[in-house]
Amino acid sequence: MDDIFQNIGSKLTLSQRIERTIEKAIREKKLTVGSKLPTEREMCESFGVSRTALREALRRLNARGLIKIQKGSGMYVSEINIEDAIKTLNLYYDLKFDENLLSQIIEVRRLFEPEIARLAALNRGNDHIMELEENLVEFEKCDPDNTQKEADIDNKFHLCITKATCNPIVQVTMEPIYSLLPRMRNYIYANIDGEKNTTLDYHSKLVNSIREQDADTTYELMKSHLERTREVYNRYMNPGALYEPL
Repeated sequence: MDDIFQNIGSKLTLSQRIERTIEKAIREKKLTVGSKLPTEREMCESFGVSRTALREALRRLNARGLIKIQKGSGMYVSEINIEDAIKTLNLYYDLKFDENLLSQIIEVRRLFEPEIARLAALNRGNDHIMELEENLVEFEKCDPDNTQKEADIDNKFHLCITKATCNPIVQVTMEPIYSLLPRMRNYIYANIDGEKNTTLDYHSKLVNSIREQDADTTYELMKSHLERTREVYNRYMNPGALYEPL
């Protein structure tokens, strides 16, 4: 590890340079998942920095999930999993949440989700169909006065489709986006008569086409479903936008 922990000099912010050096080593797999880092004293000597600067860098690396600090044992390179990546994106979208972000997310969904649905139809397993069917039943039976629960069930339906693609990158990409949608759907189900029935009809047809592995029909259904979402958003959530009558 001598090529990693070298004297870092005194220019710029030392803690940032230490952080970037260790991060680069992790990215380049010079420090592999589960490997133990040198002690604080050893790293201070190697980098030629104070313990204060080192600890600040280690604190940030730990907060970002790149390393884990085990009291009495030492510091180790963490394994980054899907949940960690999703949590980071969730935080970003939460902090950026406003009317503009919601509009942009709807456009992203219109671009990606029809193809995601197509892939789900091709790759789905029996367990995915069971999960989608259970979601339909739960959605239909949900108390109409509990609009928050309806919105959460609706959100879960689209998450089930991403899982049915059997592509973890799809899930990592879309799940943080879906996490924002119950805020909008809660309003829609509470204020737009018949919208739940319209959504349930789309979902039922999507489950049927995915079950039959009819990729083209699934694509067209999702495209139509999301066009409806855009129109509803433009009419009820973004009054200044131009829209066609529903």
